[in-house]
Amino acid sequence: MNFTIGIDVGGTYTDLVAIDQSGATVFAKSPSTPADQSIGVMAGLDELARRLKLTRAEMLGLTQRIVHGTTVATNALLERKGAKVALLTTEGHRDVIEMREGLKPDRYDLHTPPPEPLVPRELRFGVRERLKVDGSIAVALDEKLLGEAIAAIKHAGATSVAVCFLHSYLNPVHERAAAERVGGELSGVSLSRSSDVLPQIKEYERVSTTIVNAYVGPLVRHYLVNLEQRLTEAGFKGKLFIVLSHGGMAPVEEASRLAAGTVLSGPAGGVSGARRCAELLGISDLVPFDMGGTSTDISLISEGRVSLSADGMLAGQRIALRSLDIASIAAGGGSIASVEAGPTLRVGPESAGSVPGPACYGNGGTAATVTDANVVLGYLDAAAFMGGKRPLDRAAAEAAVDRVAASLGLSRLQAAAGIHRMINLKMADGIRLMTLRRGVDPRRFALLSFGGAAGLHTIEVARELGIKRVIVPTAASVLSAWGMLTSHLRYEASRTHYGTGSRISAEEVRKLFAELDEQAAGRLRTWFDGEIAVERSAEMRYGEQVFEIDVPLDEIDWKSVSVVEEIEQRFHKRHEELYTYSSPGQEVVFVNARVAAIGKVATHGEGARVASAVPGMPRSRQAFFGKWREVPLYALESLAPGQCFEGIAIIEAETTTIVVNEGDRVTVNAFGWLDIELAGGGGEN
Repeated sequence: MNFTIGIDVGGTYTDLVAIDQSGATVFAKSPSTPADQSIGVMAGLDELARRLKLTRAEMLGLTQRIVHGTTVATNALLERKGAKVALLTTEGHRDVIEMREGLKPDRYDLHTPPPEPLVPRELRFGVRERLKVDGSIAVALDEKLLGEAIAAIKHAGATSVAVCFLHSYLNPVHERAAAERVGGELSGVSLSRSSDVLPQIKEYERVSTTIVNAYVGPLVRHYLVNLEQRLTEAGFKGKLFIVLSHGGMAPVEEASRLAAGTVLSGPAGGVSGARRCAELLGISDLVPFDMGGTSTDISLISEGRVSLSADGMLAGQRIALRSLDIASIAAGGGSIASVEAGPTLRVGPESAGSVPGPACYGNGGTAATVTDANVVLGYLDAAAFMGGKRPLDRAAAEAAVDRVAASLGLSRLQAAAGIHRMINLKMADGIRLMTLRRGVDPRRFALLSFGGAAGLHTIEVARELGIKRVIVPTAASVLSAWGMLTSHLRYEASRTHYGTGSRISAEEVRKLFAELDEQAAGRLRTWFDGEIAVERSAEMRYGEQVFEIDVPLDEIDWKSVSVVEEIEQRFHKRHEELYTYSSPGQEVVFVNARVAAIGKVATHGEGARVASAVPGMPRSRQAFFGKWREVPLYALESLAPGQCFEGIAIIEAETTTIVVNEGDRVTVNAFGWLDIELAGGGGEN
């Protein structure tokens, strides 16, 4: 036996999946430990080994690869608990981080305060130096001012330094000199250079991303190095890889260097898993819907492709590294229900998290949550939660919901049903943001339901949107961890080459991409000795625009004399796909070239499941569907491929529950997954 293990740390639970060479899959869950995520990871590995009937040391000794999604960087930004950062920048430019782009998220809200910068003004130091727009030196680096800035940084006790000089993406000479001197005079200080983190045009994006990298870098590095050491001491001799925001994975040293690239580490695994599901099912249009304990992540697979974006924003901080296009909303099983003036019911954005958790967890939580409402409605079996290992306190759930009901003048069941309905509407709105506002009709898509809490809500969310088909994989509750095992190694390199198409020759374009190919593949070769594939793309815009779009350049004839014109045609086509129009007569501006080198690692496919026995009659229990009804209760693992039945029904697994409404038809496919056709409404899939 040889295993690969995926580990996804969520806000409430840490999910683990082990797959052996035959494709057999075993998964486990362990409560997350936000203070030190490695504690929850190691406890989860203990549980995973127990399920494999091995000791932890035996299991890790047989494991070739561990792929890990972490929320260390995410939590550091959201909770403002990163390193104490100082900024070295070009004299006169230290306030760029506050001026931003001169825009607000909501330009019509006159009362919105500006986001608080991660680096206060007293820790931002301007140094006299200047590069010209072509990268040549106009003013040499002032060593005296640099020395004074370093002394001030030392006096202030900063533990991390971001270095971002004007036009350094063209020539990093001053940034390298400054970083070398900082490293020599301030031992133990973490360093982030913009020419290393994001070597491309646009000053605000570059300085903000570099500061974020400096802010989260020390914490990410400490966590990953500590985890790697603990795994080694526990008997692991394989390779540890970290999932990055763009969906690829990288070794610990690369993830530590580019820590800002881990802010969507966990959700990226879910998108990778969703993409693999789409491939297995032959579905080209899919909405991945990942509902966990604290948040719901929504993405889009259209025509078999996932989209990457460089417009990332988290906790008010701009992160211009490419990442999978994922919308996160504060809606999960732990979302707290409260009553505002009116009285008006509100659900979220506050969450009970894993500590203390929902009232029914019995950990001291008293606020009513979505999970408590599901217990009251009978959708969750309090005695069977987590396979009976962690029974829920039904009385505590009822007491919490009763307090909400009393404030609203409603009965307990009315309040619980209201909480359930409100969170469904909130998540449906999140999907509208990802689809309708981008010109995509969600009725064309199927909904892929995953995450521990999704099955309780996904069918009604789909119905709200007119979606007629819902897919629930057997590994739904741990799909992000499962998806991480379908990720490949990935290294991206980019370079700014600013100019209109008429000014760029075919030879310049070929040379630019050839150099980036060599850079990206060369870096990947230091981690990987297998086959490497290359993806090329460009960021382009029309001359009067200020924002670029990403243009895939697959199957371009790079030897053609009209390669520039072919690239421009790709841009016009992509612009029309995104915005319904193009302007072929307008000037086209080529801004950034980008190359991704991809090292494909062996992944074990999902095999078709063979029915081992004739399915038996379902059990039943009482649940609330407009009124109390006796509802058929199915065990997910006992359903046989080809089996069909109609709702109402509740389908239970150890770590998730799926609620099927009246008239909805469930078919078990060849993989043992649920393929649910909704009754009435919707459009074609």
